[in-house]
Amino acid sequence: MENALKDSVPPHKLDAEQATLGALLLDWSAMNTIVTLLRPEHFYSMQNQTVYKAMLSLFTKSITGDLLTIINELTQSGDLEKAGGTAYVASLTDTVPSAANISHYAKIVFDMATRRSLIKFSSEVKASAFDETRDSRLILEEAEKRIFALSEGDQTTPIHDMKEVVPQTIQTIEQHYTNHSTYTGIPSGFARLDNMTSGFQNSELIIIGARPSMGKTALALNMMEYIAVQNKTPCGFFSLEMSYEQIGQRLLSQEARISGNKLRSGMLKVEDFQKLQDAAGRCFEAPLYIADVPNMKLIELRTLARRMVIDHGVKIIFIDYIGLISVENANAPVYEQVSEVSKSLKALARELNIPVVALCQVARDAEGNEPNLAQLRGSGSIEQDADVVMFIHRDRKKTEDGSAEPVQDAKLIVAKQRNGPIGDVNLIFLHSFTKFENKLEDGE
Repeated sequence: MENALKDSVPPHKLDAEQATLGALLLDWSAMNTIVTLLRPEHFYSMQNQTVYKAMLSLFTKSITGDLLTIINELTQSGDLEKAGGTAYVASLTDTVPSAANISHYAKIVFDMATRRSLIKFSSEVKASAFDETRDSRLILEEAEKRIFALSEGDQTTPIHDMKEVVPQTIQTIEQHYTNHSTYTGIPSGFARLDNMTSGFQNSELIIIGARPSMGKTALALNMMEYIAVQNKTPCGFFSLEMSYEQIGQRLLSQEARISGNKLRSGMLKVEDFQKLQDAAGRCFEAPLYIADVPNMKLIELRTLARRMVIDHGVKIIFIDYIGLISVENANAPVYEQVSEVSKSLKALARELNIPVVALCQVARDAEGNEPNLAQLRGSGSIEQDADVVMFIHRDRKKTEDGSAEPVQDAKLIVAKQRNGPIGDVNLIFLHSFTKFENKLEDGE
C-alpha cells in the first residue's frame, strides 16, 4: 500500500514550502537569494505557488513584502481565494520560528521539484523508447540534454524583463570597472584580436575559415595553448582530422619551439631534450581535454561537449572542423547538412553558455585572394549563425618545383563581429613550429 502511494503521489514537502514562504514574510531581504533558486512552479501546492507569485510581483516592483502588502497584491490580482485566503497567508509565519534556515528550506523545495521533473520526463523517455519510429540515439541525446538542464537548475526557458536585465547589466559593467578588466571574455593570446573582440564571449559561435594548408588547426592550437597551458582555463578540443598523439606533438613543438620535423624524425640535440621536458611539464598540467573521433556525428559531439562541461568544467570548446561533422540525414543536400551543423553549434554555445570555436574551409575561388563571407564552404547559414567570423590569409610563393608555399607574413581578417568592430590583425607564421605569433608593428 505504501509503495502504491509513493507511485501515485509525486514527491513534495509541504512543510518546507510553507517554511520557505513564512521565512520570507519574517525576513524579506532573503528574497534576494531565494529568487535566484526558486520559481513558482517549484512549489507543489497551488496555494503556495500563488503566494510565491505575489511575492515575486512585489519584489519586481521593489515593494517590501509583508502580510499586508502580499494580501493586497493577491486581492488586486484576484488570486486571494486561490492562495487559501487571508487566514492561510497569515498562518505561514506560524510554521517557522525565524528566517535563519531559509536556504535549507528552499533547497528542499527545489530538490522535490527536481524529483518531480525527473519522474515526469523519465515517463516521457519510456514512452519514446517504445516508439520504434524514433531513432534511439535521438532519444538518448534528448534525455541527456534534459538531464543537463536539470543539473543546471534550468528546467524552463526563462523570459527576462527589463527589471532583471538592466540591474544585471549595470552590475556587470561595475565589475569590469572595479577590476579594470580589459577583456570580458576568454583571451586568445593574440593582442590585437583580443582588443577587437574583448576575448571570446560566452554563448557565441566563432568561425575560423581558410583554404587548406593556411594554418586553421595551427591557429586553434595556438589559442588553446595560451588558454589552457598558460592561463589554466579548462578547454575542450574536438579533432575530427588528427589523432590526439598528433595534436600532442603539435602542442609540444609550439610550446618547446622545436621543429616538428625534428620531433617526427627523432633528430634531436641534447639541448632540445631539456626544452622538450620543460614544455611537457607545462602541457602535462594543462586542463585540456581532447576528443579525436573521425566522422563524429553531431549528436555525439553535443553529448561529449556537455560531459566536458559537467565533468571537467570546460569554459571553451574548439572544433576541427565543421565539414567533417556527420548529421543523421546523410542523404540531405550538403548545404542543408552544414546548415544543421551550424545552427546546432550555435544552440550548443547558448545552452552551455561558453564560446564554441569551429574551423571551416572556404571555397576554392578564394585561392590566392583574401577570403570573404560569401566563400564560407557549404552554406550561407554559417555566416548567419556565427557571432564572429574570421579568415586566415597568407600569400603563397612559388618554390623551385613550381608548387606554391605560404609565406611567413599572415593576416587574420575579422570579417564579421555581431557585437564589435571588424578589421585585420597582422601575424607571422613560424612554419617550423606550425605556430602563429603577434607581429610587431613599427614603433613597438
